[in-house]
Amino acid sequence: MTTRTTWPVVRVLRDRDAGLYLSGVVVSGFGTSALWLASGVWVKDLTGSDGLAALCVLALWLPTLAGPLLGTLADRVRRKPLLIGVNLLLGALLVALVGVDAPGDLWLLYAVLFVYGAAGAVHDAAESALVTTAVDPLLLGDFNGLRMTANEGVKLLAPLAGAGLYAAYGGASVALLDAATFVLATGLYALLRVREEKPVPPTGSRRERTAEGARHLWAHPVLRPLVLAGGATMLCAGLNGAMLYAVVDDLGRSPAYAGVLYAVQGAGSVAVGLLSGTALRRLGARRFAASGIALLALAVALRAVPSDPVALACCAAIGAGLPAVLIATLTSVQRETTDALLGRVTATANTLVYAPNVVGLAAGAALVELVSHRLVLVALGVVLLVTAVLLRPPFAGAGPPSAGVSP
Repeated sequence: MTTRTTWPVVRVLRDRDAGLYLSGVVVSGFGTSALWLASGVWVKDLTGSDGLAALCVLALWLPTLAGPLLGTLADRVRRKPLLIGVNLLLGALLVALVGVDAPGDLWLLYAVLFVYGAAGAVHDAAESALVTTAVDPLLLGDFNGLRMTANEGVKLLAPLAGAGLYAAYGGASVALLDAATFVLATGLYALLRVREEKPVPPTGSRRERTAEGARHLWAHPVLRPLVLAGGATMLCAGLNGAMLYAVVDDLGRSPAYAGVLYAVQGAGSVAVGLLSGTALRRLGARRFAASGIALLALAVALRAVPSDPVALACCAAIGAGLPAVLIATLTSVQRETTDALLGRVTATANTLVYAPNVVGLAAGAALVELVSHRLVLVALGVVLLVTAVLLRPPFAGAGPPSAGVSP
């Protein structure tokens, strides 16, 4: 009786395996966030080139385009040993960056970052699939919300720590820190008490197996609208992100003020992560996601108003609204997909949802030089609002769109 009346977030935190998962997310996420910032600064210091520094982000993101193919690995072997192996591989690769100290060594940094991104796609697919064997299905929304909270909380601290470590000891020290976090995460994953069946040998060609994830998403009445809305939202989020420094200029602030806005946005994401499980149970996945996108639409449009209080409020609302569709989509994928397909479907969904963000950032970087950022922000708000309306279930009396998200 006590367990049923305990706040679901507390129930997740009390679960041994869920706690180990979240600890692993925090530990490895800290190192990843620190390296993400330091790698660009590292290249900038060695070459003086903004373009070469930006290639660090491209090297990390490019492998996500191969997510459907990489996700098949998570369905071919047991997920726990795969997670441990990926973490150890990344830890070993990062140690190689100790030798990067001249422009001619940058090929090694880019190569490691590319493998880092590819391994991350496999890691995310395997982790998401393994979670379903360790966490109560009714608590998956709470777990994914806490995972978002952990990720965003780490992002508030890790870049500062990485920048400080880089300034004091150089890029190699940040790489070694990240390597150490992967080794520690390996130990946490090794402690998980999960029982996995040996995967059934695959049938069909590699192309057919890779395409199964996309076919499952497209044919599924719950997952298809969520993934499409997620991709559209992240495209708009990328365009919105590219307007950041124009917004800061409009406020009459220095570029460093962007750090304040990022921190406020992160705080909004931390807050919504704690409430997402309850919201999913009460609203269902589509309504929860649509509500978040609608809030995001309002906040993005209002960023066109050159006011500090409005800008801060909008950043908090963006932080609260954007994660809703991401949490709803991941949770629905976990609940609506069989274990044999879960790695491929997760990786494919991640590619379809997150890859448009990169396109949006690139397009926004060009657009902000040609068009008033205020006009772009208002237009994005309208597009996001239309996305929210299309995603919302057709009538208010409908129950949650999936039995998995009902109370």
